[in-house]
Amino acid sequence: MPTAKKKTTTANASPERRRELLTIAAEVFAAQGYNATTVRRIADEAGMLAGSLYYHFDSKESMLDEILATFLSELWDGYDAVLEAGLGSRETIEALVTESFREIDRHRAAVAIYQKESRQLAAQPRFGYLADSQQKFEKAWLGTLERGVRDGVFRADLDIRLTYRFVRDTVWVAASWYRPGGQHTPEEIARQYLSMVLDGIAVRT
Repeated sequence: MPTAKKKTTTANASPERRRELLTIAAEVFAAQGYNATTVRRIADEAGMLAGSLYYHFDSKESMLDEILATFLSELWDGYDAVLEAGLGSRETIEALVTESFREIDRHRAAVAIYQKESRQLAAQPRFGYLADSQQKFEKAWLGTLERGVRDGVFRADLDIRLTYRFVRDTVWVAASWYRPGGQHTPEEIARQYLSMVLDGIAVRT
């Protein structure tokens, strides 16, 4: 699990209200970008005064930290369960892709923020866990693909790193269009993606 600092909760702040405010902030950060978002804008979206937001959080940086740390913690809970399950390499890829879409369903805005902001944020000490998570993410996927090639499950001529980048980008870019509660469940979308990635789209002859 990526290292993430413990979050500080303002005394007497309602956990439910904090979660609601974080959801609102995540949507604003995802739509406008972190640097362009002001505390006032988040407060306006929440229907409160900007000063009242500080009752729950000491800064917009703290809000972003909690949004990303919560998303990554849940992501790695799911990923670690997959990686420790002793599945074959193809089944592991299938399970990781499915878990990824479940996380997009749960944390769509946080995924969009991570995609746009993580490289710049990772240079800051407070967000150093983003780089740790990225390294762990890469190791998990590359290791599974390499195992699949070694075991004869995936093609021997596969460019492992290129394949990893293709699958990674193909999956996570879905955060830009996916909306929870839509026509398809995360599992259904994962099955379609996996069919295209693992079996292709051309009719076999």
